[in-house]
Amino acid sequence: MAKLKEIYVCTQCGYESAKWSGQCSSCGAWNTLEQTVKAPEKPLKSSVAIGADLTPVKVSDIDIADKVRYKTGMDELDRVLGGGIVKGSLVLLGGDPGIGKSTLMLQICQKIGQNHSILYVSGEESGRQIKLRADRLGVDSQNLNLVSCTDIDTIVALIEKYAPDVVMIDSIQTMSCAGVASCAGSVAQVRECTNALMQVAKSREIPILIVGHVNKDGAIAGPKVLEHMVDAVLYFEGDKQFAYRILRGVKNRFGSTNEIGVFEMRDKGLCEISNPSAHMLSGRPGGVPGTCVVCIMEGTRPILVEVQSLVSKTNLAVPRRVCTGFDYNRMAMIIAVLEKRAGYLFGQSDAYVNVVGGLKLYDTAADLAIAMALVSSLREKPIGENIIVFGELGLAGEVRSVSQANDRVKEAKRLGFKKCIVPSQSLLSITETDGIEVVGVKDIKQAFMELSK
Repeated sequence: MAKLKEIYVCTQCGYESAKWSGQCSSCGAWNTLEQTVKAPEKPLKSSVAIGADLTPVKVSDIDIADKVRYKTGMDELDRVLGGGIVKGSLVLLGGDPGIGKSTLMLQICQKIGQNHSILYVSGEESGRQIKLRADRLGVDSQNLNLVSCTDIDTIVALIEKYAPDVVMIDSIQTMSCAGVASCAGSVAQVRECTNALMQVAKSREIPILIVGHVNKDGAIAGPKVLEHMVDAVLYFEGDKQFAYRILRGVKNRFGSTNEIGVFEMRDKGLCEISNPSAHMLSGRPGGVPGTCVVCIMEGTRPILVEVQSLVSKTNLAVPRRVCTGFDYNRMAMIIAVLEKRAGYLFGQSDAYVNVVGGLKLYDTAADLAIAMALVSSLREKPIGENIIVFGELGLAGEVRSVSQANDRVKEAKRLGFKKCIVPSQSLLSITETDGIEVVGVKDIKQAFMELSK
């Protein structure tokens, strides 16, 4: 028996090294080299044997008239996937523990199981435990087959024997390959197991959905090459203490990566939020300083979000700056612009910023709304309930244009807002002005003057 060779593998890029070092020489990441056992090399086939069974096919002869996507029964999930699950695709679903990954996988079995057979493989739960959760979620499809197994060779054999229409793996970190001399969840095991699933998915044209755990940094555990191997990578975002969940696509070979799906966790599982703007604004207080509504874009979908700010006198030598759901460095930049360009002093005050609903704002159009909320709380002057603002804030105090301004105004009009403060450069692209007053501003001072009217 050949002696097993111990190596160090980078969990970010999969680079292999004979000795440990603090920084990966391939991707530059720090403290990512983990000790593992190198898998035994398989004997290479001759060049004649490699291409003996392969016959090239002309692209014009490939028939795609048949239905190539499976509808999941959830419009929000189908939106993120680009219209449904593509045959032969490998989809990776990641997220924090308890966020709802397994719940989502089991729920879509009810719709897909009406016309298609499903093989649900769990390495974490027994069949009885899955049945208890299925009863709570109302999943009783006759085409749903459950199996508890962690050996990837056995799972591949089951897929080839029964040829189900859809396969679900929960989770990839619990799977192990007998040919790899390392524990389940290691870099080598995750890579080899995913590669085995990819081969059977492509050869049999069976879509496989994989659940992946995340590490403390929020990235999917395992080598970064795992995300390169699959066709789509979806992330579940949101705080477990809040009801809302955001499903975001960070990679999709068969659709856009700019779409998101919005869900709400209830006692019966995940429920779709078809109108997220109305849900995000429900319960908004009226006549309270420090609140402002902004319209952000998530892909092609405009969403109205309430941002809140609280500015209070500090008792500390260095004022506190706390930010939830918004980039801390960008908040500090906005406060600096307000002090330098508009004359509002925050040096003796603590400043807190919160995005209602547990969302995280990445759109720069929220800059102006954050500035409005901060000044509103500082001056103890409420912003009108029918006013919505959006725009990017520059270091010179100018309000810069943002994309898809017309769609943002249209969404504000649909929800009953009467006044919209936008960058002046965006006025040319806005046509939805009936029933709503659209005001263009060039700098932050002009924006504050519009609030005083």
